[in-house]
Amino acid sequence: MQKLIFLLLFQIILTPAFADNQKAAYQLFDRDGEPVHYEDMLSTAATSGIVMFGELHNNPIAHWLQLELATDLYGQAGDGLVLGAEMLETDNQIILDEYFEGLIMQNHFESEARLWNNYETDYRPLVEFARENGLYFIATNIPRRYASMVHRGGFEALEELTKQAQSWIAPLPVPYDPDLPGYRAMLEMEGMPAHGTENFPKAQAIKDATMAHFILQNMPDSGMFLHFHGAYHSNNDEGIVWYLHEYSEEALQVMTISTVEQQSVDQLQEEHRGLADFIIAVPANMTKTY
Repeated sequence: MQKLIFLLLFQIILTPAFADNQKAAYQLFDRDGEPVHYEDMLSTAATSGIVMFGELHNNPIAHWLQLELATDLYGQAGDGLVLGAEMLETDNQIILDEYFEGLIMQNHFESEARLWNNYETDYRPLVEFARENGLYFIATNIPRRYASMVHRGGFEALEELTKQAQSWIAPLPVPYDPDLPGYRAMLEMEGMPAHGTENFPKAQAIKDATMAHFILQNMPDSGMFLHFHGAYHSNNDEGIVWYLHEYSEEALQVMTISTVEQQSVDQLQEEHRGLADFIIAVPANMTKTY
């Protein structure tokens, strides 16, 4: 008995030391930079109408947490959960639906839907999770050829599209605030002289507007919409979030998540505070998916 007591005391004494020596794969923080637990983020998400998950596209921790959050929210909301993503373009919704309905094979969907190069490792798990559980998955992003049109000719270029083509983008005319800090900063990005025209942030804005439009178009009557996108599209409640509030006639409960990289995740760096309701800090040397 004395030996058992000694071993227990020894474990209690050494456990904090061992814990301090662990290398954290990530740390969650709230908007103010206070450390929080995953359960805090989950419980807030479960009471939100829209959850905006901003990722770093090549970050494996963000992709893992996206699937974890989707799984846990499904456990609470069931088929009241709708998923959607920047990584799928609106004109490919029909291909996605055909795949989910079993009308076409997986290889046909994946070969025809203009999927990102990291789809297999980073987004297929989310799409397959939705398909296997009978959930809707919404392609929300503007077809890239139309964003390119805006980059070249501004929003006015979209007016030349057919009605069918315009059904795949946000309704015209598109509201736009060039003084939003995120858009203004795009004109000042280092190393971007070729893009430094007023149309560069407009090309970003048409993506944000289109994603917001299709999120709202596919909101469940009772449930939530979980959306995946690059963090820049929702940081500081700008981008998609700004358009969600601009387009909605009702008050929205929107929860935001951002992903950042830091040399150390012990504390949230000052410049990352306020980016979102919850901020995933990941070591800067974390292995990348591409």
